[in-house]
Amino acid sequence: MAAPHAPTILVAEDETAIADTVLYALRSEGFAAEHVLLGGEVAAKVRSGKVDLVVLDVGLPDITGFEVCRQLRTFSDLPVIFLTARDGEIDRVVGLELGADDYVVKPFSPRELVARVRARLRRRAQPASTEWQALGRFAIDREGRRIRFAGQALDLTRYEYGLLEALLQRPGAVLSRAQLMDRVWSDALDSGDRTVDTHIKTLRAKLREMDVTAEDAIRTHRGLGYSIDVGAG
Repeated sequence: MAAPHAPTILVAEDETAIADTVLYALRSEGFAAEHVLLGGEVAAKVRSGKVDLVVLDVGLPDITGFEVCRQLRTFSDLPVIFLTARDGEIDRVVGLELGADDYVVKPFSPRELVARVRARLRRRAQPASTEWQALGRFAIDREGRRIRFAGQALDLTRYEYGLLEALLQRPGAVLSRAQLMDRVWSDALDSGDRTVDTHIKTLRAKLREMDVTAEDAIRTHRGLGYSIDVGAG
């Protein structure tokens, strides 16, 4: 039985056997767990405010998990873990780029899934900080995991934040793709260099939304990696 005030995990999975396994594993570790069969049911559950994390199958029968995640990210930053039989890099990149926090491929270990759920919730529970460090056009609150650019808060996914934070730790220094993968995707070892490039592209787009002169904020050094120019504050 779940403990009082236990985090509630919503599992969106149309294969009953898999759903039952996941629900049992979660409840055995003290979580509350709910189950839906259709992607169209997820948003309403999340809007109720009674869900703490979503385990989301990509291949749902009505709409894809990717589309569900896209819907969620229009109004919620709730942690999302994809659970899927798709193991191609492009699917991982798409899922993470849509704002998912993790990607677990079937067949999987229920114990590992629960550990990933616990890790995401632990990170989310970290208290926010009001300590901002000014870095030229940027300001960063590392404890609160927030970054501002040109005086405005950036709406970043977990990996976008990690990538930008890694660059801001050493303004002007060139970091290779391997270094960025090691610092930002250390818990997603099956991701490749293209993941870094994809996230750099979306970061540049978000910076340009804040300031049209931000084209050169993140610089590409061909064959070497990326660096950041923080500019003048």
